[in-house]
Amino acid sequence: MFGRLGAPEIILILVVIILLFGAKKLPDMARSLGKSARILKSEAKAMKDENKSSTTPAGPPNTDEPSQRTIQAAPGDVTSSRPVNEPTDTTKR
Repeated sequence: MFGRLGAPEIILILVVIILLFGAKKLPDMARSLGKSARILKSEAKAMKDENKSSTTPAGPPNTDEPSQRTIQAAPGDVTSSRPVNEPTDTTKR
């Protein structure tokens, strides 16, 4: 039923999207989607690097408070950089 999308159907869907969201908002939506994809990619790479470094111990374990990380959306884009507070286990057992 839904597997047969041809050119007319795709064009109709695009026209409906443009009418719903407006032509002015589409570039902003695409830009924010691109930033989100870059953040996701950088976080995935950071997690992968973190897993590699955790398998080979570099030194004694740090018992102090963990350092704060910063997520940066794009290289050189300092306006979207923000510190990340890592979740901590504060429950008493």
